[in-house]
Amino acid sequence: MKARIKELQKKLDVLLVAHFYQRDEIVEIADLIGDSLELARKSSQSKNQNVVFCGVGFMGQSVKILAPKKRVFMPKIACCSMARMIDDTYFDKSIEKLKEYGIETIFPVTYINSNAEVKAKVAELDGVVCTSANAAKIMDYALKHNKKIFFLPDRCLGQNLASQNGLKSAVLGLDSKEKILDADIICYDGFCSVHQLFTAEDVDFYRQKYPDILVAVHPECTPEVVQKADFVGSTSQIIQYVQNLDPAQRVVVGTEFNLVNRLRKPYNGIQNTFVLSSTKPECPTMNETTLQDVLNVLEALDKGEAYNEILLKEEVAIKAKRALEKMLELS
Repeated sequence: MKARIKELQKKLDVLLVAHFYQRDEIVEIADLIGDSLELARKSSQSKNQNVVFCGVGFMGQSVKILAPKKRVFMPKIACCSMARMIDDTYFDKSIEKLKEYGIETIFPVTYINSNAEVKAKVAELDGVVCTSANAAKIMDYALKHNKKIFFLPDRCLGQNLASQNGLKSAVLGLDSKEKILDADIICYDGFCSVHQLFTAEDVDFYRQKYPDILVAVHPECTPEVVQKADFVGSTSQIIQYVQNLDPAQRVVVGTEFNLVNRLRKPYNGIQNTFVLSSTKPECPTMNETTLQDVLNVLEALDKGEAYNEILLKEEVAIKAKRALEKMLELS
């Protein structure tokens, strides 16, 4: 099956792309693996006319937005649960609510885990996109505008960025009007279903069991977990951090299972890399795509019966591109 996939890739001028959270069988055959920022940039700049993206829907959209002349296909158009928590209608209602509170000057920052329509809405208000890898830089830029920052859809990343900058945060729909008005960063009430699995108690458990252990977590984790960690970073930053450790150093990692499982092999027969959870933190939508799905989408393209192609309204794509390109410029 793998040989047939490679044969069709070459014939059809296809770049096969996979996010770090994909199954091992997908990562092993991909031409390019990475996090959201790296994949959006490199896929859009590739010489290949066709891109087959193994990930979730907003990622395929990002490539199409940045490189509209490319054809982008997904073996499975899986949907990120966080991205599903907000759409353009919810965005409009959130802005209306903030204006009802008397907040007129708003600078929106949307996490890349959002659909193209939301990114376009953010662009209309001169806002910008961020990823977990560049969120700190983007926040520095946003703060220069002296406006209320509306961070969406991940409340945890927004809260952690506020804490990192010594700023006040509040969650729209959860906190009082008074707290919203007093906040520097107002967060939408969205979250990652996987990173919500990690708890402060999990950190305490591993520290008690291994006093010398290091804790590395993703900033989509709750503030309580982030505050107890030794290192907080994006997927690519976590990989670099862990792989630069002494192989004998124990580390527990709070992010998706497939990634953690691939980080380091046992050292002298001893496993020193652990998952920060009592249950398997596996992203269900990231794990939907199989080798058979990849082969199926390539064979359909070869027969002229392509499906799962990412198509966007031109007006939406143009606006969303503005917010994405600003992110890349600042990164």
